[in-house]
Amino acid sequence: MKFSNYFIPTLKNNPADAEIVSHQLMIRAGMIKQSSAGIYSWLPLGLRVLKKIEEIVRQEQNNSGAIEILMPTIQSADLWVKSGRYEDYGKELLRFKDRGGREMLYGPTNEELITEIFQSYVNSYKDLPLNLYHIQWKFRDELRPRFGVMRGREFLMKDNYSFDLNEEDAKISYNNMFTAYIKTFLKLGLTPISLRADTGPIGGNLSHEFQVLASTGESTLYYDKELESINPENIEPEKLQSYYAAVDDLHDKDNCPIDEKNLKISKGIEVGHIFYFGTKYSEKLNANVQNNNGEKIPVHMGSYGIGVSRLVGAIIEAFHDDKGIIWPIQVAPFKISLINLMPDDKNCKLECDKLYEIFINENIDILYDDRVCSIGKKLSDNDLIGTPYHLIVGKRDLINNLVELKERKTNISKKLTPEEACNFLIKQINSKK
Repeated sequence: MKFSNYFIPTLKNNPADAEIVSHQLMIRAGMIKQSSAGIYSWLPLGLRVLKKIEEIVRQEQNNSGAIEILMPTIQSADLWVKSGRYEDYGKELLRFKDRGGREMLYGPTNEELITEIFQSYVNSYKDLPLNLYHIQWKFRDELRPRFGVMRGREFLMKDNYSFDLNEEDAKISYNNMFTAYIKTFLKLGLTPISLRADTGPIGGNLSHEFQVLASTGESTLYYDKELESINPENIEPEKLQSYYAAVDDLHDKDNCPIDEKNLKISKGIEVGHIFYFGTKYSEKLNANVQNNNGEKIPVHMGSYGIGVSRLVGAIIEAFHDDKGIIWPIQVAPFKISLINLMPDDKNCKLECDKLYEIFINENIDILYDDRVCSIGKKLSDNDLIGTPYHLIVGKRDLINNLVELKERKTNISKKLTPEEACNFLIKQINSKK
């Protein structure tokens, strides 16, 4: 993609109403634009990141055996009345009437709707276990939406729902999803910490939340240091769940069960939550199956959520410096920024065009900064948007058949021949696929 043909409306200064780093940088990098309080338009750069995160989430859901569907954003209030949550949910639930006078709502979650789908088609234990997921926009009418996409009113969420014959089987599904979540966050380049949590309005008696480490996070976490070195190839969910982890208001330093030498203290951001709630919804909405004795019994259910759009902000909170964003290569909108310092120079243009074609043919996402603007703006804009590698082509270096290669994460540069730089980048990027 050529910068001159793309739409990245960068800003030099922080917007006055942006309180946290991710909100500031997403606005400055031209990733989002506020439409109204807590509601954002996703501009091209932001949408690329959102889609990359979404795809990693989807891959791990599919790997876990969950099956993708798509449910509507607008739901009938009838199901919520049956479950008892229509009045209980509170003012965060956006209620309205359609033109026929029917009570409707903009879904903040989908327990009722998925239970009705299950109830309509599944009636035998032979069809279990079943796990259905979707990635869909949600709306919660927050009283004070703030912090950009970290606490907006409209947000993209992956939510899925498991159906099992009994509690024992349901906990197998729960642990399966626990494992999928750990793998997802690790694949995103993050360090996940799982904590036992309250079930809240979802209900049930078993729940874990997932926080990711970020120096500017909203929570203070106390946890066993072993949780920082999880092997994604060998995850034992019940062992992980036994490690000590607590947020600051639940941590009792005088009664902490682990030695001080093993206790880590870090900031974190919640990005996921999972619940097992038994037959709470299946009983009220008649989601029954026939067991092997011919009896009709309510299925045991769990629900599992990941804040996909919230993850964009969380990753920025975890990876940034005073120059801008530092994207993990897995989710970067582009892997390489090819920066032509002198686009009016014939040799610079020829070399950049040749390099650009090489990376395009290698199917590597590359942003070719061919703009006619100051060198300072080019370098600062590409630092701001956080592309992992910068390949900088200038007139002086080309005389000696050299280009400059900078790694954004370390801000370390080295001079290489164009061929050496290409070979290095292609090898590095392909190794991360």
